[in-house]
Amino acid sequence: MNRVPFRAADFTNLAEALDYAALGETGCNFYSARGELSAALPYSRLREEALLLARRLASLGLERGSRLVLVADTSPDFLRFFFACQYVGLVPVPVPVHVSLGSHNAYVQLLRGMLQSSAAALAMSPAGFLEYLKEAAQGLDLRLVGEPSLFDDLPESTAELVPSGPGELAYLQYTSGSTRFPRGVAITQESVLSNLAGIIRHGVKLRPGDRAVSWLPFYHDMGLVGLVLTPVAGQLSVDYLATRDFAMRPRQWLSLLSRSKATISFSPPFGFELCARRLRPGEAADYDLSAWRVAGVGAEMIHPEVLQRFAEAVAPSGFDPGAFLPCYGMAECALAVSFSPLGTGVSVDRVDSERLAVEGKAVPASSDGEASPARVSTFVNCGAPIPDFEVEVRDENGQPVGDRTTGTVFLRGPSVMSGYFRDPESTSATLSADGWLNTGDIGYRADGSLFLTGRSKDLMIVNGRNVWPQDLEYLAHQQPEVRPGDCLAFSVPWSDEEERVVMVVQNRDTDPAVRADLVKRLEGLVRSEFGIECHVELVPPQTLPRTSSGKLSRSKARQNFIDSRGQQAAGASRTESVKAGEGAAGALRVA
Repeated sequence: MNRVPFRAADFTNLAEALDYAALGETGCNFYSARGELSAALPYSRLREEALLLARRLASLGLERGSRLVLVADTSPDFLRFFFACQYVGLVPVPVPVHVSLGSHNAYVQLLRGMLQSSAAALAMSPAGFLEYLKEAAQGLDLRLVGEPSLFDDLPESTAELVPSGPGELAYLQYTSGSTRFPRGVAITQESVLSNLAGIIRHGVKLRPGDRAVSWLPFYHDMGLVGLVLTPVAGQLSVDYLATRDFAMRPRQWLSLLSRSKATISFSPPFGFELCARRLRPGEAADYDLSAWRVAGVGAEMIHPEVLQRFAEAVAPSGFDPGAFLPCYGMAECALAVSFSPLGTGVSVDRVDSERLAVEGKAVPASSDGEASPARVSTFVNCGAPIPDFEVEVRDENGQPVGDRTTGTVFLRGPSVMSGYFRDPESTSATLSADGWLNTGDIGYRADGSLFLTGRSKDLMIVNGRNVWPQDLEYLAHQQPEVRPGDCLAFSVPWSDEEERVVMVVQNRDTDPAVRADLVKRLEGLVRSEFGIECHVELVPPQTLPRTSSGKLSRSKARQNFIDSRGQQAAGASRTESVKAGEGAAGALRVA
């Protein structure tokens, strides 16, 4: 039991939050891929080490607010550097580690872009990623680029440390880059503390004795704000498993939850799906997940059937499906925007797909059970906004619409970013002068709750109808050969039409007849259920591109498809799409 009274993020800055957490007995622990404890870091020691490093950074004499890029490996060093910045008035900039980001050159270019856009003065990387960082920094004006030991050898300054104030930047959070090159979201101390208070008091409703487990990357908003900063601001112990270790051994997540009797852990839907797939028959009974009261799910569109499969797979462990906590958030709001009601599990809204497509109205579907699944769209209740957030759903003319009418979601509140760092054009296009943020998400409100239907840039307009790629992907996922996460749909310019819908599907079969049958079946289903023509491409596993945070990227898949067709038009020979590893989408690669 912690020896200090619980405080719910009522601090003026993150340094003060760590100061208070350090008075107690909580902290964070790091585990290896085999589930062995590799490092224990009480908040009291984290504070001491962060203060020491802050004094060393102060010796460099940098301007207040200078940026320190951190290759965000899951390690104590990341926390030490992040909080050292808080104490000395520098701005940490977490950037991705090299995990499933594509080629060497692609990762180096990603790092270089972030170094340039943040105008970094310093950059730190663990030894394993240092060569990438050094290559990315070549020719740029940085004072120091190196691994932690380089900074630990700096002399200590004797000047008084002045932590970042409420109106100063707490960090830069790079977006996932799902629609364009990642942009640096500028989050102030008061913005992130406001969001942390909302998460702690109204979202997960932290209580004494809570404990968290996380495998989420430290460079992603859910991993950083949700599972690094929330535990500090709520004096909560947390156990970490590296993201790459989770990807290789997802059952270690369940093992850590079981061993520590943790109560809180979050994941995008694909994490739950991966665990459910990897569990062996009878293995779930070896875990005790009965203490898991908040199984948060967000960061991407939530498909209830994925969570249902997970709940069924781990039922022998004592897991309560009521623990599922669907939520909605984005880096531009620090993290959280809304949470479904705690303890109620997944609640869905079934609406008439035809009226949604033609009228933009989320009319409840008939309950007579006769409608085809493709005629009904199902959306997960993401709950009510946390206090202090204003939410409006607006039409294409910028006017607010009523309940059950879809439109673009706009937000205003104390957690909203101050802007995209050194990018006034993107800022003005997204954030109005009076503080309203255009999220780019399409959704509707019903009975005070928010329902998300997709991203505005993903919406396809075909023959005058609004067609959501998620609906086509759901249709594909109902086929036994297609797993969730194995399909992306989008529209592209076509030779004889304005737009043609394309569905790229990862497939493991090598039999040409089996593959041809799947292509024909999917194209026929889309034609019969949606009244549109669809071109289906089958590609090998691990082909669909992902963002730096691990999300499937429709925009990258679409561009890769267009580029590939252009190459074919220039003379590359085209083969049938049903041949393994070939076809227009064969040029797609993990990005």
